[in-house]
Amino acid sequence: MKIAVDLDDTLSVVDRVTRASGYIERYALPFRLRDENAHALVDVFDWEIDDVLKFVREGGITVFTDAEARRGAREVLTALRAAGHEIVVLTARQREWFVNPEKVSRDWLEKRRIPYDEIVADVPFAEKGKYCQEAGIPVLIDDSVTTCLAAQTVGVHAILLVDKSNLSRASEIKYSAANWKQIAGILKLLLPNL
Repeated sequence: MKIAVDLDDTLSVVDRVTRASGYIERYALPFRLRDENAHALVDVFDWEIDDVLKFVREGGITVFTDAEARRGAREVLTALRAAGHEIVVLTARQREWFVNPEKVSRDWLEKRRIPYDEIVADVPFAEKGKYCQEAGIPVLIDDSVTTCLAAQTVGVHAILLVDKSNLSRASEIKYSAANWKQIAGILKLLLPNL
């Protein structure tokens, strides 16, 4: 069976504050911290999308490419593959930011020895559920409430990885977990019935 897994903030832990703060300080830019727990880089500071794109192009992409792997992700995905499941890394990483999001994602995954079978990039958050439905993927693991809600709407079993950015809305998703050990427990319940 295929299982779709998001990359940023699901397989990785993305620190959107530290490097961006350093960049803002280094260039004496007028931006202030708006929400240190924001899910989108554009919402962390009081800057506009053009400012964010400039930051990314001037080296800020390392916020994503140097992110550490989330504890337990590699072990759970390794066990899933050993049990015969296919892992599809389904990311919203877009060409405008990452130029070649598949290659950048592959490099990140391989450097951290995280197993996968396929990488699908540049799929908007709200479209991931539809993609899963059309590709015959019954389970999606993601940290975006919007993504998980859209997936549930089309009959895909969404598992929300809960963190500070989505905690207040976690109850809207049928399945939620605080870590990969809990995700493995949910999958043990789901997979035999799919």
